[in-house]
Amino acid sequence: MKILLILIVCFGLTYSLGYVESSSGLQTPAMEGGRTELELVDINLDGHPDILSIGDHGSPYVNTQEHGIMVWFGNGAGSWTVYQNGDFGYGGIAIGDVNNDGFPDAGYGMHHNYSSTDFGDSIMEVALGDGTGRNWTPWDDGISIGDPNSWGMFSTDFGDIDNDGDLDVGSISFGADDGVHIFRNHRNGTWTQSFGWLGGNSQMEFVFGDVNADGRADFCAAHQYGSVYLGDGAGSFTLADGNLPPAGTTGRRGPALGDVDNDGDQDFAFCTSSGSVQVWAWQGSSTWANVSGSLPSSGPYEATQLCDMNLDGFMDVCAFGDSTVSVWLGNGAGVWTHAVTFYTPGSGTWSAFRVGGDADHNGYPDIALVSREGSGYNPVNHLHFYKETSVPDSLFIKAVYPLGAESFYAGSVAFIRWVCGVPVGQTATIKLELSINGTGGPWSMITAGTVNNGRYQWSIPSGISSNNCYIRYTAMTVSDTAVSLTPAAYRILPMVSVQETKLNTPARAELKSPFIIAGSAAARFEITAPGPGKARLSVYDCQGRFVKDLAKTWGQVRMMVNWDLNDIRRGLVPAGIYYVVFEGENFRISKKTILLR
Repeated sequence: MKILLILIVCFGLTYSLGYVESSSGLQTPAMEGGRTELELVDINLDGHPDILSIGDHGSPYVNTQEHGIMVWFGNGAGSWTVYQNGDFGYGGIAIGDVNNDGFPDAGYGMHHNYSSTDFGDSIMEVALGDGTGRNWTPWDDGISIGDPNSWGMFSTDFGDIDNDGDLDVGSISFGADDGVHIFRNHRNGTWTQSFGWLGGNSQMEFVFGDVNADGRADFCAAHQYGSVYLGDGAGSFTLADGNLPPAGTTGRRGPALGDVDNDGDQDFAFCTSSGSVQVWAWQGSSTWANVSGSLPSSGPYEATQLCDMNLDGFMDVCAFGDSTVSVWLGNGAGVWTHAVTFYTPGSGTWSAFRVGGDADHNGYPDIALVSREGSGYNPVNHLHFYKETSVPDSLFIKAVYPLGAESFYAGSVAFIRWVCGVPVGQTATIKLELSINGTGGPWSMITAGTVNNGRYQWSIPSGISSNNCYIRYTAMTVSDTAVSLTPAAYRILPMVSVQETKLNTPARAELKSPFIIAGSAAARFEITAPGPGKARLSVYDCQGRFVKDLAKTWGQVRMMVNWDLNDIRRGLVPAGIYYVVFEGENFRISKKTILLR
């Protein structure tokens, strides 16, 4: 049944938005329960967005037939056919080309690492694709959380954290204890952890972005210890929550990053425990402005997405929770107009939510979600896809990212995004060109004819620098051509030399720890381990009795590690004197800490 939205009048034009469920084929395999993550990406490069996941609690083979990397291949009209590979699951997934061979690859974090082979036997992995979406080769040496009691990882994302021209990977804990972990890609199938911590609770959401528009990757995490972390371009990150409202014991729920005021930096949307929807705009220096305006201060909502749903050039807010999907249209100045609310079948809490794919090439973003439906003790997850229903009468193309005022480094990797409306029965290809001298060109080729799937992974040329950069988007069918430009200029900064030695050459082992721990909050330790070699961070009581291992690391790793003040049996330790010991093959550091209750 068609769900009609609002009529929007903008610049003298009237846009009528509507959605219809388009979930044919998504019932196979049947799902079970618990959280999961979806990606809307063209994995087999046929021009049609596909849906990817590694499933919910039922994967692999727990009361369902879910298993491994699941791809629901789209046919360009809103129908889907599933293919599965692997004996693992229950977690999050990211898609990007990590080895720069032109084929999309997968990164994923999971709870059910049940596989008996290298493909799916660790809680965080990367696997290479071959362009079919069906076959995967493990490519993840060095990706290890370092916690002997590791429980699982979940939401995962790719980003070029060091601007060296390849995608790195980050992930957040499945629930509690395992924290956040980010690994640098060395382009040969090996990875080194550059940042992370153990401990704390999470809502299992993680995404890379550029919050302060400095060209260095930042990240946003739904975690008890904070949400927004700014990157230094070399693999380390600093918390920048500033004056955001408290994260609570489980973190801000369903976070999203997007530029709501068109100033080039990325702003922050999330839900609170009371079901409110909030948007905060970055002001610089870890300062945020609440631009939530008329967004609901309470309600059923659990997750957000930021996306320009009506193509008016301003970011809109989408939210989902308890069977309820709502969209508010933004005007770039913190004013939000409620556009639509519709409902998934039955009672349906949030298990996954993703906005932005265009399944039928009408040029408007669509919505994918997993809702946990049913009453009583046995609700079941269901995967739904809602397709925007407008039908283009002529070819058009619009930039989605970059939009202007962003910063990128020459030599790095970025994703170019667009939407393209194609009349029914026609197929478009996309040409992308770069100007570093404004809208008049000259133009250099980025890609001469890629498929119309809305996303292109761009290796930015190393020898350029300009504050006046534009991308020209050209859509071509057999009978028509449409052209558009980036709405405003963005920056490409001179290439920086990423020094591998900063993270990989031998260094002195260090342990920074608090002398006094007051109350029952977690204690935080900072460690640097000289590599290569195994290192261990442990806690002992004043009589030398083992209390708990906090981390094990390999190679030179700088980490933030948290102790939840529990022992190995997960019991709260009493007040007293404890010794934190950091030791490896050729070093041992011991520091006393006093726990007060």
